[in-house]
Amino acid sequence: MLPTPWSGATRMSRQSLASTAGLTAAEPPADASDAPTDPVLRVRTVWISDLHLGTPGCQALHLLAFLRAVECETLYLVGDIIDGWQLRRQWYWPQAHNDVIQKLLRKARKGTRVVFVPGNHDEFARRYLMQNFGGIEVVEEAMHRTADGRQLWVTHGDLYDGVIQCARWLALLGDRAYEFTLKLNRHLNSVRARLGLPYWSLSRYLKLKVKRAVSYVGDFERAVAQEARKRGADGVVCGHIHHAELRDIDGVLYANDGDWVESLTALVEHADGRLEVIDWQQWRSRPVAAGCAAPEPVMV
Repeated sequence: MLPTPWSGATRMSRQSLASTAGLTAAEPPADASDAPTDPVLRVRTVWISDLHLGTPGCQALHLLAFLRAVECETLYLVGDIIDGWQLRRQWYWPQAHNDVIQKLLRKARKGTRVVFVPGNHDEFARRYLMQNFGGIEVVEEAMHRTADGRQLWVTHGDLYDGVIQCARWLALLGDRAYEFTLKLNRHLNSVRARLGLPYWSLSRYLKLKVKRAVSYVGDFERAVAQEARKRGADGVVCGHIHHAELRDIDGVLYANDGDWVESLTALVEHADGRLEVIDWQQWRSRPVAAGCAAPEPVMV
């Protein structure tokens, strides 16, 4: 369940969380800042995951800018949208996190199909599968057909993580270590910013350099690709490991949409079925010619 008591949260916080968790669907107020200041990215489908709302690490303002700039027919929320693990330990819910929930509800109300596939950090939502709250569908997994006819299995991925399934205590310990790394990373980058240096992710560096972490990522990718093959899908879209990727694994398309804590990435499907990983910070900094919806992408 969601963390209680609700003390310290505003009334809107309770309504916004309840809308996603299935307690009561609240009608979001009008948002005067809805008009995007960034070039509009018009795509067929968007997948985002690992927002970790309810934690200091969530890049809610960047996420809001992305949601305001993107227009799509279907938006998949691929797990770890709300971080119930950390909210149980310590309440943290600023206005920007409310705004994200309200924006998602508003997209659903205005015609975007919004599908929520819960992950391990928001596993409380698995109690509300096959229900619809504020226009947001809650499902255990999904099968998405692209415009070019490919079948993509959509899952958060935690059910195929050996650490989560076999040693939950180790996963919780790892979550604490990750939280500490993010806190250290914030201090490090505040110093870098004062020195005029760009953002640098300590966590991402460790994932790519520590041999055991690299092995873990590889094992996870192969496991979900193998499961997609068993299900007769052409590919899999997942999150969970906070590492955006788009590649072929033994004939199966593996797509990971990354996260909104460090990498600020999303997976999108264009009108012709091509897939692209969007790095939001890079995308919004690219010059866009008049009349163009987006920069020329590298896609699969």
